[in-house]
Amino acid sequence: MNTKEEKMQAFGRLLDVMDELREKCPWDKKQTNESLRTNTIEETFELCEAIIKNDNDEIKKELGDVLLHIVFYSKIAEEKGVFDIKDVCDAICDKLIFRHPHVFGTESVENSKQVEHNWEQIKLKESGGHKTVLEGVPTSLPALPKAHRIQDKARNAGFDWTVKEDVWDKVQEEFTELKQEINQLDKDKIEAEFGDLFFSLVNAARLYKINPDNALERTNQKFISRFNYMEQKALQTGKSLKEMTLDEMEIFWNEAKIIERI
Repeated sequence: MNTKEEKMQAFGRLLDVMDELREKCPWDKKQTNESLRTNTIEETFELCEAIIKNDNDEIKKELGDVLLHIVFYSKIAEEKGVFDIKDVCDAICDKLIFRHPHVFGTESVENSKQVEHNWEQIKLKESGGHKTVLEGVPTSLPALPKAHRIQDKARNAGFDWTVKEDVWDKVQEEFTELKQEINQLDKDKIEAEFGDLFFSLVNAARLYKINPDNALERTNQKFISRFNYMEQKALQTGKSLKEMTLDEMEIFWNEAKIIERI
């Protein structure tokens, strides 16, 4: 692998390229934090997709795209005289050192669970940090990962199931309440109970050390693969899916499932 000096040279090259682009490229010159924001979100999701696919070439490419955005925002801030990339690096280093007293200080820990618990407690003590446990959950997070993060933070504060298997009683309770509201035909209450059921399932996934977002995306990709196979097979018969019966479609769907196991 590359030496530390080679890594530093590569990062310096990226900073030089960014300087050139910001000075000479019409598109790069006009970008702002606000104009880059949606692209940053897109690049982050593309990185997540590459990670899910375990595609190392794509992961490397998408990490570069995300790193470019970090450098880009830092360059814009430097031009405003607010901060620069050195300040960004120093800030994260200082935070990591402060939050890892078992590595950079005199504290000792027995396992990763204790590290996570200490992490949340340290964050609450930070100067200018979050005043409450859940304050650190970004409001803009999509609902599924937000639910997981909320529950994880509550766990680190000591609010959690003592016996993980007990969570299934809660899941069943929420499912029963949902069915009761469905029978009452009250859409608002049905939506609320769906939310409670989803939240309890996310909690169950967390307790069994499953990331619910990864799990759902895995099923999304599986459905896409099967559906595309079914659609292609339908076209080979000279029909569109709309022209096929559910029984006909299920034959191709089951074929796709068999192929997955091969």
